[in-house]
Order: sequence, then structure tokens, then C-alpha cells
Amino acid sequence: MRKGVVTFLLVTVVVLGFAVHNVWTLLTLLVIDGSEDQISKAELPAPNSVAISERPQLIPKIIHQTYINETLPPRWIEPQQSCLDLHPDYEYKLWTDKKAREFIAAEYPWFLETFDAYPYPIQRADAIRYFVLHHFGGIYIDLDDGCNRSLDPLLAYPAWVRRTHPTGISNDAMGAIPRHPFFLKAIDSLPEYNRKWILPYITVMASTGPLYLSIIWRHYSSTDPQGDDRVRILFPDEYQNHPWSFFTHHVGNSWHNNDVKLIFWMAQHWIFLTVVGFAVGFSLLFCIYQTCIRPRQQANNSKARFSYSRIPFYRRISGKDIELDDRHQV
Repeated sequence: MRKGVVTFLLVTVVVLGFAVHNVWTLLTLLVIDGSEDQISKAELPAPNSVAISERPQLIPKIIHQTYINETLPPRWIEPQQSCLDLHPDYEYKLWTDKKAREFIAAEYPWFLETFDAYPYPIQRADAIRYFVLHHFGGIYIDLDDGCNRSLDPLLAYPAWVRRTHPTGISNDAMGAIPRHPFFLKAIDSLPEYNRKWILPYITVMASTGPLYLSIIWRHYSSTDPQGDDRVRILFPDEYQNHPWSFFTHHVGNSWHNNDVKLIFWMAQHWIFLTVVGFAVGFSLLFCIYQTCIRPRQQANNSKARFSYSRIPFYRRISGKDIELDDRHQV
């Protein structure tokens, strides 16, 4: 009986340990928010402040954006134009599908096979932004993000990304100097994370999207980068929703399908789903114990009792008498 229980507990510990090991990075994202690398309000000059011109400008003055072709939907023309109007001295690069593929083929041919094989166009739109930031440097901005003020103060940080809710970082606005090691790791890890999951949303998020970049960020941050190798974090107050924020947000999510509703519902009820998940997991382990381990134990016990019953009665009695006699003599 005890051997079976010990085996069951060991199997349970191994299964749980394997599960925790595989999601450990995701679990750390729930508690680590990047506050140690935050770009604080005190660091940033106010809009139109003369102090902006006194700051170093490390990131090249380039704005990158992506779309299928050069004909943008009407809802995104206004946010695009707001960035162009506020940055007349910046170079502007709109990476269409055709230009993106030509760039990958010319500069990163080792990735072209993976790039072409992505099942969803948004995966290529995600990937190209990491490559152009690594190659040219500059600032990438999603087309559904407009500019609320000059981005010049952000040029002083060798690399920055945006903190997102409820966890991790986003890839909708980010900046870097050319060849920054964080974006080198981001492009180098793309083939490794090119996996297909059941839901398209999870496939995109985990292979090229914000979840992918958040995982790479956690791995990169664990090496404790210093100096220009650090990745600074732009928190929500500095990102949008305030007069001093850098960006405004417009209608987006053009690639979302019906599975997104399920994912968002799961995100809102993650505590409930976690409890249910553990309950189901332990129930399955208990069922395995009841159907596999316990019957074997009972069979072994029955076999032992049967073997004992086959011993002649006079031998069992005599054995007990000897035992009693020995105890009496002691």
C-alpha cells in the first residue's frame, strides 16, 4: 500500500514540476513588471521644453510602420499623418508586404524560408519590425497609434519598449539603436518559437507577437544587461491617456478573429480557470491512481493473503506457539 502511494506522489510531483518548468517564464511575467528599467516622469522633459535639445540622440530619426500595401484604410490616415506632422525631420519608412520580403531576402536570407512559411500575414508584420529595428534602428509605431508629441526625448535611450496590461511588454511601439543586442536576440529566436497552436490568436501571440517579445525580454533581462544594453520600459502614463503622453490610440486589431473573444474571456477569468485547471489535474491523477495503481495493490494484497491461507493450519499454529514460547522465555 505504501509503495503505491509513494509512486503516485512521485508521479504527481514530476508532472507538476514539468508543467511549472514549462510555464515558469510566463509565471514570472505576472510578478515582474520591469519597474527597475522604467523611464520615469522625472527623466522626461515636458512637451516643447528646451531641455529636449540638450539630451543625447542615440536612436536614428526614422519612423517605421507596416501595412499590406501603400493604400492605407481611412481610419489610419489621421494617426499616420499626426506622426508625420510632428516629425518633419524624421525619415519615414512604410514596409509593405512586398518591401518587407525583399528586405528579408536581401539582408537576412537565412530567415526567408520561415518568413514565407508563416500561415498568418500578421506574423510577417510582427517579424519585420524586429528586423528593421535591428538593421536600421529608429522607432516602430503601429498604424493605429498616433503621435501626441515629439518623440525626440525617447531617442536618448538605446532601446525601449512599452509596458502592457496585464503583463509583459507590447510590440506596437518601440525604439532602438542599430544592432542592439535585445533585437538581435528577438530576430535570432524567431525560428525556435515558430510553432502552431490550436487557436490562431495564441499561435500569433506566442510565435511573433507581444507574448513572444515578452518571453524574449524576460530571458534577455535575466542576463542583467548594463549600460547601453539595457531595455528601458515606457509605462502607460507616458505612453497614452495624458496630455504629456507620447501616443494616442485609435481603432485597431485588424487581424483579430473569433477566437480572440474566447482568449479575452479567459484573461478576465484567469483565477477561476486556474483553480478549475488544478482541480481537473488532481482529479485526473486521482482517477489514474484509482484505476491503475490501487487495483494492482489490491491484487498483490489478495495474492499475499491467498498464499498465507495455503500454509497448513498446524504449521501456522505451531509458528505462533514458538513465538509465544520465545517471548515467555525472554
